[in-house]
Amino acid sequence: MEPALQRRVQRYGWDKAALYYETFWQDQLRPAQDLLLEMAQLQPGEKVLDVACGTGLVSFRASDAVKSGGFVIGTDISDKMVEMASAIAGEKKYSAVAFSRMDGEELQFPDADFDVVLCSLGLMYMPDPLKALKEMHRVLRPGGRIAAAVWGRRDHCGWAEIFELVDKRVASEVCPMFFHLGFPDRLNLFLATAGYANISSQTISTILHYATDEDACGAAFAGGPVALAYNKFNDQVKEEAHAEYLASISQYKKEQSYDVPGEFVVAMGFK
Repeated sequence: MEPALQRRVQRYGWDKAALYYETFWQDQLRPAQDLLLEMAQLQPGEKVLDVACGTGLVSFRASDAVKSGGFVIGTDISDKMVEMASAIAGEKKYSAVAFSRMDGEELQFPDADFDVVLCSLGLMYMPDPLKALKEMHRVLRPGGRIAAAVWGRRDHCGWAEIFELVDKRVASEVCPMFFHLGFPDRLNLFLATAGYANISSQTISTILHYATDEDACGAAFAGGPVALAYNKFNDQVKEEAHAEYLASISQYKKEQSYDVPGEFVVAMGFK
């Protein structure tokens, strides 16, 4: 997919998904976010950049970690995600966190501006993740660190058929390289190529639990990366797509619920 088109697909797709994102993904993504924050070892007073922040699930936890002396800036390519995160910050009276719409491959910050950069499950959506990692390296201060999480290997993620299922209906090429950073040591290699040192990583297996058919389909279609393409479906096509997706995860069904396997890779490095 042409990079500019891929960016538009991500921008407007996540605008569509924003309202459903936390409902269907907050609990399921927490293991990756927990490990990312554990590896980042945020300290009071640090200035943190959270790239591809979504609704701020990691940003707010980072703000709690750096306390009143620190500051967190969250960026995302989606206007709606930024609007929602900003609204949550206002409602919960977070004064040391701010959000801005920004392309992760073109960060609008000066060199050496942050102590820590976080990127939780955002690199897979970027046309050029290496360029994004180099930008994150640029804005880190010497000795600063990055912690990044991506989805793992395709054959370790039981929901992976969603992309092919959607693509054959709208020829959208949604996230054509989604799983390529999940191969063993691939994220480490990208970090090294981008200039980071003392790189370490962990791979963790998890279970994505959905209580009903509706929850499983809501996460896969309305609240995730295929939301833009899904919104082009008429009601009949949506029903057909739902049935095909549920069939693809039927082996993980337990009575009315689903326990779908997933895998995350979390890595960190230093400037």
